[in-house]
Amino acid sequence: MENAENLIALLVAAPLLGAVVLLCGGRRLDKAGHWIGTLLAAASFVIGLVLFADMLGRGAEERTLRSTLYSWIPVEGFQADIAFQLDQLSMTFVLLITGVGSLIHLYSVGYMEHDERRRRFFGYLNLFLAAMLLLVLADNYLLLYVGWEGVGLASYLLIGFWQHKPSAATAAKKAFLVNRVGDMGLSIAIMLMFTTFGTFAFGPVLEATGDTSEGMLTAIGLMLLLAACGKSAQVPLQSWLGDAMEGPTPVSALIHAATMVTAGVYLITRSGAIFNAAPDAQLAVVVVGAVTLLFGAIVGCAKDDIKKALAGSTMSQIGYMILAAGLGPIGYAFAIMHLVTHGFFKAGLFLGAGSVMHGMNDEVDMRKYGALRKYMPITFATFGLGYLAIIGFPGLSGFFSKDKIIEAAFAKGGTEGWILGAVTLLGAAITAYYMTRVMILTFFGEKRWQPAPDPATAPGVEPGVEAKPGEMPHPHESPKSMTIPMILLAFGSVFAGGFFGIGDRFVNWLAPVTEFEHGHPPIGAAAITSATVAVMVIGVSIAYLQYGRRPVPVTAPRGSLLTRAARRDLLQDDFNHIVLVRGGEHLTRSLVYVDHSLVDGVVNGTAASVGGLSGRLRKLQNGYARSYAVSMFGGTAVLIAATLLMRAV
Repeated sequence: MENAENLIALLVAAPLLGAVVLLCGGRRLDKAGHWIGTLLAAASFVIGLVLFADMLGRGAEERTLRSTLYSWIPVEGFQADIAFQLDQLSMTFVLLITGVGSLIHLYSVGYMEHDERRRRFFGYLNLFLAAMLLLVLADNYLLLYVGWEGVGLASYLLIGFWQHKPSAATAAKKAFLVNRVGDMGLSIAIMLMFTTFGTFAFGPVLEATGDTSEGMLTAIGLMLLLAACGKSAQVPLQSWLGDAMEGPTPVSALIHAATMVTAGVYLITRSGAIFNAAPDAQLAVVVVGAVTLLFGAIVGCAKDDIKKALAGSTMSQIGYMILAAGLGPIGYAFAIMHLVTHGFFKAGLFLGAGSVMHGMNDEVDMRKYGALRKYMPITFATFGLGYLAIIGFPGLSGFFSKDKIIEAAFAKGGTEGWILGAVTLLGAAITAYYMTRVMILTFFGEKRWQPAPDPATAPGVEPGVEAKPGEMPHPHESPKSMTIPMILLAFGSVFAGGFFGIGDRFVNWLAPVTEFEHGHPPIGAAAITSATVAVMVIGVSIAYLQYGRRPVPVTAPRGSLLTRAARRDLLQDDFNHIVLVRGGEHLTRSLVYVDHSLVDGVVNGTAASVGGLSGRLRKLQNGYARSYAVSMFGGTAVLIAATLLMRAV
């Protein structure tokens, strides 16, 4: 296709236009605003498909397209362009963002039907899509930073959309502030890049890594990792993700399953040449991914809130991706492959959770569900397929992508490879456990339904609950606008992994952009696959024995010390409060004391000394002629005495 480059900007322009129209158009658009937002998101997806078809018609080495709109800051020694780069990596993200994003827009038409501010909600969704597309299409780190900050702003608006709920407003602020810590890492990395390479563009920066000191590349890599930890909710900047579930469920599906939390994986993969040349930074990436993988899985085991259980799962699955990206060329492609399959099944799981809440008066406590498979068959089937995919059931998407990451972990070699392989297998077992727990508590067992809560006394209840306080729920299937996206995502949960994984189709697709090396694990691939399936069966069996064969109490038991800690997110907020909040308060007080006592003391003391000296000297100027005559006489006597003394010497 001729002039395909001209279409790239339209990918961003379509949802950006929707955001501007919906947010500035006023109430006259209330009746049609949700369809405007949905159609413009779908238009961006269609443009992505056209560009994808054009890309497939090109040779593997000719698939990178660049488009420069204009030069933002053209001065000598500093060139900042508004320019886009579309290659295999960014195209993968474009199709995921716009495809899944369009389905979530359609789902939101039904889910947000009774919300008075639905038009504004769709405007925020469009704004998020535009910012995320800008992030993955930028051809330089400075423009990527603009999209990065735009994503942070849009997520703040969406998480706190129901700002009349104190919990939602607090969660939005928490997400924004925690992400700002990571954003500082990205800004410092960009500054280091400019001082080192004299440019922000991906090509020149990544090509010059071979001529740069390892220490500088390590510093840049660690700052990029800090940025990735913020957006992708990795340890130690993971505390915002669970609280972000206060936003509407479509927000959880879009931002915290398929798009925003994957930005860190994209950043590390795009900057692969930097990490390949900085082994210490690459090791830090692996450690962060491994720790978060287990951290999120353990947290997910103890949550009774269905959305927060899925949030812990998201944290864990992104940990798999970060770990794979930290393995270098043997893992980059598998990290992105798992990112895509995760986008299908996790978005489907979140939408399924929203469908359950829709039929249960917006109840989120799984202990108050039970037996819903009889009343919500489509939700049960689509959620069940997503469940099978995420636990790695053979033949479904998660099986292919997660199995490749486990193989790559073992292929790291040496003691490190065995440790990472064991961690990934343990994570797979825990994933099977907590997701089976979610399935049993929600769709199986006996009915444990409770009367509808009173929104006035239950701040966690979402607006729009039609049931009156005290009324028992009547679970029912969701409307087609909600079930159709769930069905389409379920197809991706089933078939995407096999389509990408069999024959290394996805690896070959990304190879021209991300380096790839075949790993050589110390044990055969068949043995690793068998071990993966075995730990999955163990996790499912333990969950069934614990929750499927005995009555589930409506009120959670006290639990073990680990369970109680996991319910509180392994005390991450307590740690942050003690180390960061209180530590920051003590540091601030110390700095204020130093400022007042030392800095101001020196300045004020100097001023007082000068004032006192000048006051004493001023007494010599009293206005009396006799005093001046005595001074002159004394001065003359001193000069004569000094002259005579010098001659004598």
